[in-house]
Amino acid sequence: MTASNAYRLRPSRRLATLRVCSLGLAIGLLAAASAAGATSPGQQASAAPVAATAAQGVSVSNIDFRRGEDGAGRLIVRFDGQGATPDLRNQGDTVVVDVGNATLPASLQRPLNVVDFATPVQRVEAQSRAGGTQLVLSTRGDFESLAYQSGNEYVVETVPRAGQRAGGGASATAGTSSSAVVAAAQKIAPEARRYSGRPVTFNFQDVPVRTVLQLIAEESNLNIVASDTVQGNVTLRLVNVPWDQALDIVLRAKGLDKRRDGAVIWVAPQPELAKFEQDKEDARIAIENREDLVTDYVQINYHSASAIFKALTEAKGGGNSGGGGGTGNNQNENGFLSQRGRLVADERTNTLMISDIPKKIAQMRELIAVIDRPVDQVLIEGRIVIATDSFARDLGAKFGLQGRRQGDRTQAIGGSLGGNTSIINDGVFVRDVEGDTATDGLNLNLPAGTFTTNPAASIAYTLLGRNFNLDLELSALQEEGRGEVISNPRLVTTNQREAVIKQGREVGYLTITGSGGGGNAAVPTVQFKEALLELKVIPTITDDNRVFLNLNVKKDEVLRFISLGQFGQVPELARREINTAVLIEDGQTVVIGGVYEFSDRASVAKVPFLGDIPFLGNLFKKKGRSKEKAELLIFVTPKVLRVAERR
Repeated sequence: MTASNAYRLRPSRRLATLRVCSLGLAIGLLAAASAAGATSPGQQASAAPVAATAAQGVSVSNIDFRRGEDGAGRLIVRFDGQGATPDLRNQGDTVVVDVGNATLPASLQRPLNVVDFATPVQRVEAQSRAGGTQLVLSTRGDFESLAYQSGNEYVVETVPRAGQRAGGGASATAGTSSSAVVAAAQKIAPEARRYSGRPVTFNFQDVPVRTVLQLIAEESNLNIVASDTVQGNVTLRLVNVPWDQALDIVLRAKGLDKRRDGAVIWVAPQPELAKFEQDKEDARIAIENREDLVTDYVQINYHSASAIFKALTEAKGGGNSGGGGGTGNNQNENGFLSQRGRLVADERTNTLMISDIPKKIAQMRELIAVIDRPVDQVLIEGRIVIATDSFARDLGAKFGLQGRRQGDRTQAIGGSLGGNTSIINDGVFVRDVEGDTATDGLNLNLPAGTFTTNPAASIAYTLLGRNFNLDLELSALQEEGRGEVISNPRLVTTNQREAVIKQGREVGYLTITGSGGGGNAAVPTVQFKEALLELKVIPTITDDNRVFLNLNVKKDEVLRFISLGQFGQVPELARREINTAVLIEDGQTVVIGGVYEFSDRASVAKVPFLGDIPFLGNLFKKKGRSKEKAELLIFVTPKVLRVAERR
């Protein structure tokens, strides 16, 4: 294991060293250029093919664009060989990448429209310039660009600034339906990981990984401890990349991982770290297996010990599912007890007995304290209002003209043949042949009574002559009725527990079994039908102080009894029922259902032609008018009764 201390080499000294190296490199390049100018034309001609061959050794194999985390645009350029030297620079609203020693195939020399990705990059143009490759990224809005190279892959990321991440995507994708979906998905996506380290720029060509880790340690002011198995070289080109992201890139490139403890970072291959953590866990389990067991008793106050026992032992499908007095025979499959732990539930005292190591018992006590606590209650008040309004009016008339003339032949006039017979035989004043009605002598019989049920008020006039009798009776009745029935059921129940309240009666009726013929006697049986006011509800209290109600409200009423002759009577019920689910504020009253009925009827019964005569035609017709209005409203008011302790 080797350690790299960030304080052994300050960034200022390293920057000074880099400046000296850069100055030496510049002097060397000038000397090389002077030597090249002094060579003969033949030598220059011979060097040209060599440079062309080197330039043709690397070419671009693929250009891809993707959407990265937090709305960043990611351009990925892959080369078919090693040794590509990209150069990144910003020019206003564009990002230009020049790769002077890599050729671009003709199939990749095309523009890419990337507006639908909802990133700062709107367009990517790939073109060949002076034997090399140039990529131009047209952007929109404020952004930050960074780039890194790993092997034969070069990545350019364009990240929107903090103020542009919320609304930049929507404005960049206006007018496209697919980009609207991307913008909606961006709003609900989880918070992406963000790097907060200071940006660094590295250009490594086949440099040992341990050296790169030492440079990152100097930039981060952290201590990096590298395992002895960290070996190999890496080629990277990082431009304006946070140091913590650069560290992750290096670790991923070499199959390494890290563990941080305060200001110290341990770097090792992933299998080595996994084996270390597995050995550490095995050692912890071995220590627990050698620890002495203790027994503890937990009193259950607000729940059932058997229910909690079942929940703890069947958490992952293992354990004993028995009731009180049972033990967990297979509890090493769940995560609440150790392999040697045991759990027993006593229904008589509502107590849980736990036998395990002290650490597990403390965890079980904490878990049971979360489960065993009082539950809030809900008071549900319902109100069922049935309002009726009825109006009925009947107007009618009946009159009769009776007369008799005697001579060589007798003549009679009346309301019917029976009435005429009565007149001829018994006299003018006898108008009833059947003995139960007095309508035989009436010519017109249209009394009030179509819509109304009560006896109608009437006024009669009789004119007696020597040989005739004139009867006239006008009847009229108007009925009005208003009614209101209010039912107010209420009940209290705990959270997520069903509650039912009923009030009403059972109506009996006869049913006949058997035909009554062929020796099979008919057997009457009395059965009952419920006519109830019922409220059934399951409340659920939400975290935002509202109540979700699953409701069933029923209001039945006996309208009348239908006679079936010798089989007795059967009831006719008016049913009113609603089954719904609703979310209501605590203490708020809402109408969960309602039915409104309105009927308007009118009728006219008249003698043809005579009933159409103005004014006088009222004596030859009967009129009626009826209006009925019925309204059903169901109100519900939930009130939360706080019992549980707020956490």
